[in-house]
Amino acid sequence: MSQVQQIDITGVKTLLEKEDCLLVDIREPAIFQQGHIPGAVHLGNHNLEQVLNEAEFDQPVVVCCYHGISSISVADYLIQRGFEEVYSLAGGFEAWARENPLP
Repeated sequence: MSQVQQIDITGVKTLLEKEDCLLVDIREPAIFQQGHIPGAVHLGNHNLEQVLNEAEFDQPVVVCCYHGISSISVADYLIQRGFEEVYSLAGGFEAWARENPLP
């Protein structure tokens, strides 16, 4: 059973405004470059260890993917690596983009 909590867009905005939150986007690099949530860091196999080494394990982490499905397994992996507060963005970037159109 997964320990991953889902978080909606309002919750993500609240975390980003009030806390030192790490927002990671696991979509393909080219897609990430086309548009992402402001402040998001791309997370992939190429930089996984670097991001893990630089992160604070007690800070909230939100994982974003396309639709909020793949992010669950990555969030679960981060919990297994020792992160204390990890969320999967419900609906993923697609949900974010519907409410927050990119310029």
